Formats: sequence, C-alpha cells, structure tokens
Amino acid sequence: MGRLFGTDGVRGIANTELTVERSMEIGRAAAEVISDGCRRRPLFIVGSDTRMSSNMIGCAVMAGICSRGADVIDLGVVPTPAVAYLVGKYKADAGVMISASHNPAEFNGIKIFGGEGYKLPDALEDKIEAIVLDGESDGKKPIGGEVGRVTRADKATRDYIDHVKSSVLYSLDGMRVAIDCANGSASMTAAKLFEELGAEATILHAEPNGTNINDGCGSTHIDRLSKFVTEGGYDCGVAFDGDADRCLAVDENGKLVDGDEIMAICALDLLERGRLNGNAVVGTIMTNFGFGKFCDENGIKFIATKVGDRYVLEEMLLEDYSFGGEQSGHIIFRDFATTGDGQLTACQLLSLIRRKGKKLSELASVMTCYPQTMVNLKVSAEGKLKFYTDPDIKDAMNEAKAELGATGRLVVRPSGTEPLIRVMAEGENMEQIEAITNRVADVIKEKLS
Repeated sequence: MGRLFGTDGVRGIANTELTVERSMEIGRAAAEVISDGCRRRPLFIVGSDTRMSSNMIGCAVMAGICSRGADVIDLGVVPTPAVAYLVGKYKADAGVMISASHNPAEFNGIKIFGGEGYKLPDALEDKIEAIVLDGESDGKKPIGGEVGRVTRADKATRDYIDHVKSSVLYSLDGMRVAIDCANGSASMTAAKLFEELGAEATILHAEPNGTNINDGCGSTHIDRLSKFVTEGGYDCGVAFDGDADRCLAVDENGKLVDGDEIMAICALDLLERGRLNGNAVVGTIMTNFGFGKFCDENGIKFIATKVGDRYVLEEMLLEDYSFGGEQSGHIIFRDFATTGDGQLTACQLLSLIRRKGKKLSELASVMTCYPQTMVNLKVSAEGKLKFYTDPDIKDAMNEAKAELGATGRLVVRPSGTEPLIRVMAEGENMEQIEAITNRVADVIKEKLS
C-alpha cells in the first residue's frame, strides 16, 4: 500500500497525525479523482462513527469535496456498511466513512468507497496520494454556483435497517440475545433492527459520548458480553466494533465464537442450501488452522489472502465467490453486501440458529479451533520497513517455522492499520507455541527498538 492509505483507508491520531488540513486535502483529492470522466456534477455521501473528532474530520473532508465542485449528502452517524450500501441506493459516485473502526477514541480515519460500494482500488488511492503528497493536481477551483454544497439525509439509518432486514430468512421471534454496540455506530441502528426482527434484545454499550467508543466493550473486549450472557441466561450474544463492520459472538455458555467459527457455521449452511458459489470460502493467512481442516472435511475449497477484508473481497470478485471473511469478524455475504457488515452477519447467524433449532455451541462444534497466541509489538514506521530486511529476524522466523513443521504455523506481519508488528503462532501444543511466539517477539523487539 501507499504512503497515506493502509489496508483500511487513512488512519491516525486525530488532530495530530490525521489533521483537519490533511483531511480537507484528501477530500479535495478524492473529488478530483472521482470527477475524472464523470459526465455530471459528482455526488458523495459521507457517514461517520461516534468519536468526538468525527465531526471535525468529517466537516474538513466535506469542505474539501465541495471545494472541488462535488456535492455531498451528510448521512450523520451510521455504520460503515451503511455507507457502502447507500452509495448505490442514493446513486452517488463515491462514499466516505469517517472512522477508525476498532481503534481507541483518539484515533480516526477516512475510508473511501467507489460508486459500486466497494473500497477504492489501489490505483485510485495512488492517484489521491499523488495529489495530496506530490501536488499532482489539475488545480481547478470552482467558484460561484460551481462550488459543491452539503445536504442532510433524513432516512439513512432507516434505509440501511430495511436493507439488512430484507436479507433475513427467518424472524428472530422468541430469541433472547444480548447486543454489544461498542458505543459506536451500531448504537444508532441495533435496537430497531433486532427488535423489528422479533428478538428480545438487550442492547449494551449504546450510549456514546465521543470518547467511550470501543472502551472496554464491543468486539475487542468480549469478556463483559460473555459474563452478561451467562449470568442473564441469554441464548447468545453478539458484539460489534466502533463502525459495526465486524461481528463476534458468544454462545449460551459465554464461550467466544470468533469470525472463523461464524464462517464455518454459515458456510456449511450455505453449502447445504446450494448458495456457496464454487463451494468455496475466502479467508486470510490469519484464518485458524482448524478452518482449513473443516473445509477439507466438508468438501469446501479454502482460499487464503493477505490480511484485510479488501483482499478477501478482491479474491471473491475475481472468482465470483459469494462468501468470505476474517477471524476478526469482518464477514462478507456478497449476495447482500459489498463489504464486511457486522449487523448483517449477526442477523444471518441468529436467523440460522432459529431455523436450525440448535444452540450456538452445537453449531460452532463443526470446527475445531487450534490454539493460537499473538504478541503485538509497537514499532515506528522505520521499524516496519526494517522488519523486512533484518537477517536476524528472518533467521528467528525460519527456525520457528522449522520447529512447528506441519503441525502448526507462524505468521509475522506489520499491521496495515496500526503502528504494530503482530507475531502469531498456531499449533497443537499451547506451551510450545507460546514459547515460539515469545522467542520471535524478543528478537524483533531487540532489533527494531
């Protein structure tokens, strides 16, 4: 990826790394790139999550877009997948989401979708970067009536809720579920969505104050939901992240059901109903070892991509596959969505549970998860680059892979959205993989600190 864009848009600490000035430049550059070849006045839609800085960043992006002669529909606070869906419904040329997803409140980000609801391809992101960083702009500055204007959407959340509801085969009547909104975008939609589908839904962490997004709640802090489900005797619980494009679950016993297990449950159901295109599922190199075994046992083809739902989707589009996702809970049902959608995933899973008449724990047992350990190491941008060339790090990784052999694997990679290098080992023996993970992490810390 380039100098601004990571695997999930532009991201950084708001007002220091991601400044108002830079946000305006990105908005202006995006409008210039999208305007190229457009035969009419371009139209953008812009949504945001609940961070304190989202208004600041969003207004700057919208000002930049308007300064290039494009109009904007401000959606307000909505989930990221709502932006991806509403681009098509509102016949816009592009959509922008202001969010840093699962990151803490001080971060923010800018995600851009094209007119078909897919994240912008690398080539267009490169053009935006060239304008912002290298000054490769055509320099056009409309005046008077040619300047863009901002209007407000009145029905954005309603339109999105109706779309998700339309994807559900069975109502959720009689189900008692706990829903963790992470004090993020799902706070605007989850209560209506799940109650209208018939669930007895208890909504948790849906009181955003600008700084409590993802704070001890949501898909990155599943323990609180687990305890709530078991103590309250719920059928299950689901948790979203700050912009609601991820979904994780806990079963009736409070046990985590992660993205890989959700994919296994849904893939098997899609296969049985003849709705799994190519009898294939697209995952990533971080997908659990056990998922590949599950696929082998059930005659499903498994394809692994680089980490990031954009790469999962690229492979799905390339081969016309209908289903894929990540362990983190980005699940893509291509029959209904152009990106990961946490609430749509939750609805598909809950509807499947009711239709099958089984407990979530039983459904999740179709796959055996191998033990995994992960260490996240903070590094600078220079450290990320040095990681690829340091010989001692390479030697430590090769030794670890040789020790694991065919019974496990090691994955070491720089994060595409955070200043981190992630070290993950997976295998049959937890003690062994913990030792391997720590050994490799120690070498990386020593060489890159």
